Amino acid sequence: MSAPPKDRYNGVWLIFFMLGLGTLLPWNFFMTATVYFTSRLAEPGSDRIAPPDGSGNGSAPLNGSLSSNDTTMRAVDPPLTQLQSKFNNVMTLCAMLPLLIFTCLNSILHRRISQNIRIAGSLAAIFLVFLLTAIFVKIEFSPATFFTLTMVKIVFINSFGALLQGSLFGLAALFPASYTAPIMSGQGLAGTFAALAMICALASGSALEDSAFGYFITACVVILLALVSYLALNKLEFYQYYTVENLKNIAINSVNNDVELKKDLLQKGDHGAESGAGANEKQSILLILKKIWVLALSVCLVFTVTIGIFPSVTADVKSTIAGDTQWGKYFIPVSCFLLFNLFDWAGRSLTSLVMWPGKDSKLLPILVVARLIFLPLFMLCNVMPRNYLPVYLAHDAWYICVMVVFALSNGYLASLCMCFGPKKVNVHEAETAGAIMAFFLSLGLALGAGFSFLLRILV
Repeated sequence: MSAPPKDRYNGVWLIFFMLGLGTLLPWNFFMTATVYFTSRLAEPGSDRIAPPDGSGNGSAPLNGSLSSNDTTMRAVDPPLTQLQSKFNNVMTLCAMLPLLIFTCLNSILHRRISQNIRIAGSLAAIFLVFLLTAIFVKIEFSPATFFTLTMVKIVFINSFGALLQGSLFGLAALFPASYTAPIMSGQGLAGTFAALAMICALASGSALEDSAFGYFITACVVILLALVSYLALNKLEFYQYYTVENLKNIAINSVNNDVELKKDLLQKGDHGAESGAGANEKQSILLILKKIWVLALSVCLVFTVTIGIFPSVTADVKSTIAGDTQWGKYFIPVSCFLLFNLFDWAGRSLTSLVMWPGKDSKLLPILVVARLIFLPLFMLCNVMPRNYLPVYLAHDAWYICVMVVFALSNGYLASLCMCFGPKKVNVHEAETAGAIMAFFLSLGLALGAGFSFLLRILV
């Protein structure tokens, strides 16, 4: 292989970053807009408005007293309807199950559908879903119809998002290890960007309908930029070098494997050709999985813990120090969504500077298992309403500190696992390893989504 050209102006790195942003931006924009969605799910004629803390459950302060503002809030904020109370959990489930299913299908589709169609087509489909979401802001629906349409849209964006993510990690596996980091970093920025967009919408003072429309149009613009960036990627010399040269090596290895397979089949007889080819393919996947199973299970556990508690439990925590201030309005957008995504992004980006512990270290899976401590910590914060557990970490500062460490560890450990996975196998196995890692990542998301129902009930 000839010496690789330079990545001029870090063009490929920046485009990978932009594409990483595009993979998780849709999910984060839907997840962060819970105030808008729950307000649209109120019963007709209730004139329900979002409460100052943006939570929508209208629970009383811990001391049992009500200020004049609290009394006003409860007067216009009746108890949550069934659709409103189940929205976060059902939304998470409708997002993560399609993500898992289509990540599995991606291992089949990547051989039948070209990379350009999978990536560019997915971005185009996500753009259209967001455009519809912006249009639906201006159209009146019954709560049940709006709930159904919203869940269908979430299924669609996460199905295409899974194809996009799996294809992107498979593509990045052809490049040096440092080129997986911008994808992970871009995914971290997606949540930060969505949280900042929501905070700006709240601060604008505009009507909820106008703020939501601008919010979703912003997402359309970013997805469109990601699509244009990908179309420009194919023209860059650095990109062409690694894709073409690595594909040649894969083809050579494939030919060599076919020659070895045919030798075996000549000895066994021609009737075993088809079954032998299938067995060889399965054996290859199992051999790759044997090399990376620790990292695969680690990334799965990272996201099982994260999605199990965030946002189904963390978004229901109430401020105990807000009083009559504006902090109650911004507590969840800032302390939950912005802080999580900001420090998750920082953790993912940190792997561009340091990659410790190493890919063969036993400390890495130990650190992943240690994150289970965050489940009881968040459940003991001031989550409202609650039925069983006491509140031990009532002050806002406890919640914020736990959230910072939780988010930082999520981004850093997940990024390490995704970077190390394809590097523990041979070059011609790297794309398959990347797809396997993406599958286990999605499996963790799906398990966390199902687990979130139990955790919320136990609080």
